[in-house]
Amino acid sequence: MIVKYLLPDTIKLQVKLVIRSFKGLKYNFAHTKKDVNDFECTISTLQEIKKGKFFENKTHNIFTASQKIENIVIYPNQVFSFWRIIGNPNRKDTFKMGRNIVNGKISEEKAGGICQLSSIIYVTALKANLKIIERHNHSVDIYTEEERFTPLGADATVVYGNKDLIFQNNLNFPIRFTFSYNSNYITCKLESKNHIQESTLEFRREYLKDKIKVDTLVNNNVQYQSSYKLISPE
Repeated sequence: MIVKYLLPDTIKLQVKLVIRSFKGLKYNFAHTKKDVNDFECTISTLQEIKKGKFFENKTHNIFTASQKIENIVIYPNQVFSFWRIIGNPNRKDTFKMGRNIVNGKISEEKAGGICQLSSIIYVTALKANLKIIERHNHSVDIYTEEERFTPLGADATVVYGNKDLIFQNNLNFPIRFTFSYNSNYITCKLESKNHIQESTLEFRREYLKDKIKVDTLVNNNVQYQSSYKLISPE
């Protein structure tokens, strides 16, 4: 147990990546880009990219990552992994510094703000009732209602090597994600060859002494739960 704390962070990350790679052997991950032109049906989600200290960097990071995801076709039973598509955000000077939440505290990290992209993908996947395999909510709730870009309980934080967004295409036809930008708004579109009945979503909160619990209801059925510590922004 002591050895764990003595290991350099780079070694810890490599160990976690090896473990993830081993666990991922059971999945058929989507990774191939193909030109497919007959995706005629769409489910979409619109979100505002809130302006703040790191607005330009955050917008850059979201746009850069979304380009990697666009046009990757996810065939039936294939699995989408956010980080398998994006890759190590620290490897090249592709991403800029932005705001992140690390160990319950606000900090500046490479590729900060990219969680809004994973979150809008998550919400859109919920609307299509795709099979969620891995998703993590943020550990704390730092936003006021005016500052939120997505409802509490609808976030999907991603940390390279530690937390991923993974879901399976449980439909019997291929799908893909595309993105468009208008001023400080982003639209995520889930495109498909056949019609998808869009699910209704509700995020129901329960306030406790030091945390908030949120039930995610898909078509009026509780499917997922999130828990947030109550910490005010610094």
